[in-house]
Amino acid sequence: MPKVRVLIVDDSAFMRGAIARLLESDGRFEVAGQAKDGNEALLLVAHARPDVVTMDFNMPGLDGAATTRAILNQSPVPIVMLSAHTTQGAHETLAALAAGAVDFVTKPDGEVSVNLSTVKEELTSKLLANAGVNVRGLPSEPALEDRPASKRAREWSRSMPVGRKVLAIGASTGGPAALARLVPRLLVNEHLGVVIVQHLPPGYTKALARQLAELVSFPVEEAQAGERFEPGHAYVAQGGFHLRLSGGRFELSKEAPEHGVRPAVDPLFRSVAEQYGARSIAVLLTGMGRDGALGMAAIKAAGGVTIAQDEASSVVYGMPKAAVQMGVVDSVAPLDRIATLVNRLLSPAT
Repeated sequence: MPKVRVLIVDDSAFMRGAIARLLESDGRFEVAGQAKDGNEALLLVAHARPDVVTMDFNMPGLDGAATTRAILNQSPVPIVMLSAHTTQGAHETLAALAAGAVDFVTKPDGEVSVNLSTVKEELTSKLLANAGVNVRGLPSEPALEDRPASKRAREWSRSMPVGRKVLAIGASTGGPAALARLVPRLLVNEHLGVVIVQHLPPGYTKALARQLAELVSFPVEEAQAGERFEPGHAYVAQGGFHLRLSGGRFELSKEAPEHGVRPAVDPLFRSVAEQYGARSIAVLLTGMGRDGALGMAAIKAAGGVTIAQDEASSVVYGMPKAAVQMGVVDSVAPLDRIATLVNRLLSPAT
């Protein structure tokens, strides 16, 4: 098998050398180049054509998020962040993920880590898993409103019962960027509340809620145990806990991970199906694995509406594909059309 070519981007010469030695000690990788800042990274990506990039955040000139955005615009290649394990580090990591980075690994000792070997398995596995993912995508299709009326009618002719509705969203790899595009386009008001499960560890989900809150005019917060689920709000599941709705309030659980993750999408989707039935809307976004497919089946069986992101706009067409293959998806749509589909289900009368 050909080796995975990795470009290392870090302003610390020590860290660049440490990462290079770690990768070169593993026979599956080849260091395609090393860049000390974002501008040099842009040049090397274009010339070295790496399969994947490791990216620091705090660098002179372009930071990690700006460099990620520039690389994806110029020469799309998967980017894995190497992040400091701090509150600020979580905020910076989410900014890079929203810009299009596909994953991250936390540096064990902050910006300059002497014990990088402790995260070797995590780093190498994530580089291997993400080296071939889709970060190029396709241009967005026209919004449904711009398409012929006859075609719109064929594509979406669903109605929902009167009453407050819940939109449950599940995402994994590529999710923060997808959420940053989707959530601001949703008509979140007194008729609709939103609950989001994004596969992230503790600390990073609070940063995700804050990031989304900066993009919208309605409240977005990390869900708390016992808190009432309110329409007109969006809530993000806490890292390290499964999230469920029961009696109009949130329940947090430390039960065993499902699909290897906690929070998982399936527990939320199942509880939404039980509590809201035909007033449920489920959206499954980009992500590895099968999480969310069984929960989406429960929502469809309860009479709710189910929507999956399509393959072309997904970074990883794993979770949506699993639901499609089960036959439990009402509509498969590009990311930029999902909000239109959701908004069409709502009206002032409902």
